[in-house]
Amino acid sequence: MSTERAQEKRQFGHRARLALTPAQVRLVDAQAHAARTTWNLLHDWWTMLPKDKRTLAAADAAIRQARKDIDWLAALPAQAAQAVLKTYFQAWKNCWDGRAEAPNFKARFRTVMSVDVPQGRDLQIKRVHRRWGMASIPKVGRVRFRWTKDLPIGKAAGTDNKITGARLVKDALGWHIAFRIQTLVTAPGPHTGPEVGIDAGVTIPLALSDGHHQDHGRPARLPDGTADRDKWLNPDEKAKLLRLEQRAAHRKSFRKPGQKTSNRLKRTYDQIASLRATAKRRASDWQHQTTTHLARTYSVIVVEKLDIPNMVKSARGTIENPGKNVAQKSGLNRSISQEAWGRTVTMLTYKAARHGGTLHKVPAPGTSRRCSMCGFTTPGSRESQAVFVCKNEGCGWSDNADHNAARNVLHLYRMGHALVPAAGRAVVRRPRGVKPATARQAGISRLQPGEHFNVTPCASTPARTKR
Repeated sequence: MSTERAQEKRQFGHRARLALTPAQVRLVDAQAHAARTTWNLLHDWWTMLPKDKRTLAAADAAIRQARKDIDWLAALPAQAAQAVLKTYFQAWKNCWDGRAEAPNFKARFRTVMSVDVPQGRDLQIKRVHRRWGMASIPKVGRVRFRWTKDLPIGKAAGTDNKITGARLVKDALGWHIAFRIQTLVTAPGPHTGPEVGIDAGVTIPLALSDGHHQDHGRPARLPDGTADRDKWLNPDEKAKLLRLEQRAAHRKSFRKPGQKTSNRLKRTYDQIASLRATAKRRASDWQHQTTTHLARTYSVIVVEKLDIPNMVKSARGTIENPGKNVAQKSGLNRSISQEAWGRTVTMLTYKAARHGGTLHKVPAPGTSRRCSMCGFTTPGSRESQAVFVCKNEGCGWSDNADHNAARNVLHLYRMGHALVPAAGRAVVRRPRGVKPATARQAGISRLQPGEHFNVTPCASTPARTKR
């Protein structure tokens, strides 16, 4: 019997920082503003025309005419303008399929500046140093970028391994280039690792059912017990951030209502955004390393299906019914948002599929209050955030509350209460109007009072049937 596995195409992106000269920055900025203006003109044209005249050919003709009438739109290459048209039409398709909201006007100061390079052959990538590479950007010239990953160029490139395009994106740390890479890889075999349940938290970011945990290596709280919203910054960076925020507040106090923001205040805001972006980059790097380790170690990963938008709602209430502990709830909301649990689950979904494993979600209610040893849910068992002591007579089992919840998460999966498993994509595309499948059992009844949790697990949840 042959043991050779099939080959499959995989598409992924790689982002690298650009090192642009001041002249190149002005050219790329001009292209980004032209691309945003092209989108806005196309949106106005689309919304004003009758539905029977909204065609791709008519939109292409409108863009060509706009580039002739407005001279500074010529800063954007023609192929990049066509990419704007393609992206706009795809946005409407996503809206019609119920996957996204309708496309809207792109404001100057609230829109991420970006420029698309739709064809990979225009890049002409070359590695010139151990840490640097060169690429060609239309109407900009040769630019340098940080070489942190081997790219399929030269002899390594081919029909199945190639760069299909790129996108220039600007954030608070400057301009970056995101390569679109298509490669041929061997389909992963079945993962032979153990199963694990994961409980997401704030004090312990990821608690595992086998007793291990994944933390940031940084204290989640300050010495006074409050949550540290800047835990990804070192002490010097925290002090600098505090000075910048005080400087911004001082300069803002001199601005009169309706007065334009001064250039000094804008520079201060840019410095604050740079530090915030650095913290976000470190958090994302930790998530990538942690999720890759989990996907390589475990064959089945089980998480809770959390309604995060509902969890971070404000407790302020209304004038008639004011909320309680508003400041405390606000701090908790910031801590939950900082952990980015949704992004962690997204990474686990595609990385588990990439390594031959699967990710499942189970209902979240009751996992932190139930005892994973005896199966009883007794009031007052969770004595604090970190301490769980079962109040059931004859049990009295105690452990870390997060690890107890992680074992409950894994048990729900083994008892057949898992929801429809992810199919290897971060977003499941389904036709409009079709609702997700509800939770289903695998022929095993729920746990009865007094029944022990350490029972023989049933078979894995069957795969989703095709519709």
